[in-house]
Amino acid sequence: MLTNNPLQKAKELAEKHLPETVEFIRIGDKDIYLLGTAHLSQNSVKDVQQTIEKIRPDAVCVELCPSRYKAMTEKDNWKNMDIFQVIRRGKALFLLAQLIMSSFYQRLGDQLGIQPGAEMLEAINIAKENNIEIVVVDRPIEITLKRIWRNLRFGSKFKMLMQLTKGLFEIDEIDEDMIEEMKQSAQLEDMMEVFAKSFPEVKKRLIDERDSYLSQKIKHTPGKKIVAVVGAGHVKGILRQIEKEIPLEPLEEIPLPSSTGKILKWSIPLMFISYPIMGFLRGVPQESVDSISVWFMSHWILAGLGTALAMGHPFTIFIAAFASPLTSLNPLIAAGWFAGLAQAWVKKPTVADLEDLPQAIKTLSGFWRNPATRILLVVLMSNIGSMLGTLVSSAWILTRIV
Repeated sequence: MLTNNPLQKAKELAEKHLPETVEFIRIGDKDIYLLGTAHLSQNSVKDVQQTIEKIRPDAVCVELCPSRYKAMTEKDNWKNMDIFQVIRRGKALFLLAQLIMSSFYQRLGDQLGIQPGAEMLEAINIAKENNIEIVVVDRPIEITLKRIWRNLRFGSKFKMLMQLTKGLFEIDEIDEDMIEEMKQSAQLEDMMEVFAKSFPEVKKRLIDERDSYLSQKIKHTPGKKIVAVVGAGHVKGILRQIEKEIPLEPLEEIPLPSSTGKILKWSIPLMFISYPIMGFLRGVPQESVDSISVWFMSHWILAGLGTALAMGHPFTIFIAAFASPLTSLNPLIAAGWFAGLAQAWVKKPTVADLEDLPQAIKTLSGFWRNPATRILLVVLMSNIGSMLGTLVSSAWILTRIV
């Protein structure tokens, strides 16, 4: 049974002298203290200290998934990364997206003089010191990113990529007072409303679904007294969802690519293969030769150029250009995979390079300078070049068909 009486909540919080950012919920015989924080707020660190000290809970929940928990608590985590496996498993672009978002937070943290996620780390450290169980309650970041990407239309994907790229190049000045203002309920609701209008599908997967996921993981955490440390933007959503029984399996499923996307992926290679064959059968071999030449030349030039812009090794540029017209005929493989593996082979990141990643991603030049992030950029830029090659050559062939 859920107890959500405002007077009882106020009395409970006042008696324990808890921060204003804490919400109290009683479900059956379980008391849950939901602490809304900002990931770049020194005051949030103090709120975590005060809340855990006053409550002395049986468990502390943190808004982290297992991989983010590991990255935060194991300082040498980066040096154990196998860049070859990242590329082979098709995770290079997801890792690059995570690094870009991390770069954004780290630069903000430098402005404010605080480590991003300091309040989560503080909750973890206090729990460990007092032998309190730590429970990570967030959905795996990879699932969240894939659910966002697979549910976006082409235009929204392009818009989102532009926003991520913009995050590499610029960042607004921000101070601690602005951070504290954004933690307030009215400010958060306004921000969420603007975000929902710009990216309704992203908001659904990134915020709403995780509200449901977090609420269920927190509710089912073992213990009588629970302190849950979550971003302030999730508090209202968790409160709305926590009294419901929501199965987690549907929220963990990765959607299959749409049928339209599959058709488009295979229609272009089929068009390229069929048009030259038709040319030979109709007795106009020059048209076939021209279409094949345009296909190969556009891919060679644009994939090679994209890889060069990522400052790929000359051997990598050659591999990207050579692979592009062939990989574009098979949607199951990408030129970026070959380019990334080639770059990793000629310039394999050292342990020092991997350890330097948190510092390297703080600047735009660092992304190109560090051998590990340069490999990820090679994967991205060679894929973009290859995609542009496909669009250019396909447009040329279509003008001949029409």
